[in-house]
Amino acid sequence: MKKACVIGWPIEQSRSPMIHTYWLNHYGIEGDYTKVAVEPAALTDFIRGLEANGLAGCSVTVPHKEAVFALADVRHASANAVGAANTIWHDRGKIIAANTDTYGYMAHLKSHHPDWNKREAPVTVLGAGGSARAIIYGLLTDGASEVRVFNRSSARPQELVRHFGPRVKALPWDDRNSSSRDSGLLINTTTLGMKGDGDPGVDMAQLTPDCIVSDIVYVPLETGLLKSARLSGRCTLDGLGMLLHQAVPAFETWFGVRPDVTDELYKRVAATIEV
Repeated sequence: MKKACVIGWPIEQSRSPMIHTYWLNHYGIEGDYTKVAVEPAALTDFIRGLEANGLAGCSVTVPHKEAVFALADVRHASANAVGAANTIWHDRGKIIAANTDTYGYMAHLKSHHPDWNKREAPVTVLGAGGSARAIIYGLLTDGASEVRVFNRSSARPQELVRHFGPRVKALPWDDRNSSSRDSGLLINTTTLGMKGDGDPGVDMAQLTPDCIVSDIVYVPLETGLLKSARLSGRCTLDGLGMLLHQAVPAFETWFGVRPDVTDELYKRVAATIEV
């Protein structure tokens, strides 16, 4: 029986076991997927012991994504582009690392808004952490003309400019409204709005009517940002779909079947999220 897990510190909040167990049952696969709390000091031993402990691989969440990337023997292009890994497995004694966050976000975006880039407008990204990096990589690969990054501190956005090149622009946080007026897509990658705490402060009146507003926060499903966008008549994209889609290539790697993200799965996971 193949086994996999998700690791983090803490890990209680993870919904990955629900997603992967659903697929194991749906496809009739004899397997197991659990969550394991791994403190940072024990991370290296855990990763090096995957095969010995009978694990095909694991999902990786905060705060381990960058550390696991550094520990890997082989890194896929997806991980190199982001500088972090959220999916690992072993092959002939080597630890292989990938990052499926890019795939997860872009699959979710294109499944709901396949023409997101129809007018080749700039994209606004709020935040400059690991999730922003993964999403920017996907946007540029899919043809975004320009990505404007707004972050409270200037160091991280400048790193993104150096890493991705001239199509990425680092702009002051206080200019996020005035410098997003022509954007076709606005994405909040910060934790502002999580569990109703904080707000990214986006003025809907300054966005074009066809600007898609996206939030990778999924607790609650409709953040304050998404509610404001919906009430203003704009198309929105929640954060839960990214979580579901990023699990697809990982499940295929470990269990040999490429699963589908269905409405039933979405509803099951959504039902566990407090409004």
